[in-house]
Amino acid sequence: FTMLLCAVMVVMIFPITASADIGPKASVRITFTNMGDELCYGTLLSENESTGPSSAWDGNDETARHSGNNSHEAFDYETWKAFVEYEDVDGYYFLQEGWNVSEKKEIAWTYYPPNRFKILLYYPETETFVVSGIYERYAFDTYYTVDMDGVNIGSVEYDNELSTDERIDAYRSYNYRVEILSLVARILLTIAIEMIVALLFGFRNRKQLALLGGVNAATQIILNVLLNIINYNSGQMAFVFFFVLLELAIFALEAVLYCIWMKKLSDKPKKSGFYVLYSFVANAVSFGSGLLIAMWMPGIF
Repeated sequence: FTMLLCAVMVVMIFPITASADIGPKASVRITFTNMGDELCYGTLLSENESTGPSSAWDGNDETARHSGNNSHEAFDYETWKAFVEYEDVDGYYFLQEGWNVSEKKEIAWTYYPPNRFKILLYYPETETFVVSGIYERYAFDTYYTVDMDGVNIGSVEYDNELSTDERIDAYRSYNYRVEILSLVARILLTIAIEMIVALLFGFRNRKQLALLGGVNAATQIILNVLLNIINYNSGQMAFVFFFVLLELAIFALEAVLYCIWMKKLSDKPKKSGFYVLYSFVANAVSFGSGLLIAMWMPGIF
């Protein structure tokens, strides 16, 4: 058990880089509120010349990513050219990724987004640009919101001086309140499920129930706080992996504690296997219930 726990801690402290391209990727989502209906395209300017498959144009016509070369690209040639010719005052790069922001009021870069970036909007009907300051990814799934209320698009002309001015501001919009409420709900539901299993196993002694409740509360708080941190920093696949691994570790820890203390609190102690069986069943039921509840209410799990 000690070796397993140490392995978990090492993996959490020192992230392991894998070359396989599977599983969910980090994302950056920019939502625009109070935006008008003018045709608008958007992109994220990157601090680096490339990220994942996205890169700045190298001057070769064959690598130009616009609808003239690739029908699925969001930009037509003229819009793509305007973005390519845009000169950022901080030297940030246009990586040839773009979105029609006027349709969904969103930029959703869901495959290897840049770590540090600027938000750049282009209005082709008036040939004007609007740019933000420098922002960075702060979570595995990063959310920002831009309030366009009061942004006078017509006042921004594309020239060497004004095209690089900061005109829009974004604020972090990760829903921490919902995450905290979900965390509390998961902990309470799990404790309730495991206490019901305890009653079904015939545990009625108040001291035994108090011990079971205390151990379950402590382990579930630790488990769910760790899983929230893992999900925040590493995403859903890491969450699922560590969910299984940490559940096994908790089962082993609880089994040992119950074998030691439940016998001392019982008038008629049972064999150690009984307490190990309870720990296994309680954790298995709570684990399975969590998966079912996650399908029913995905916002909680």
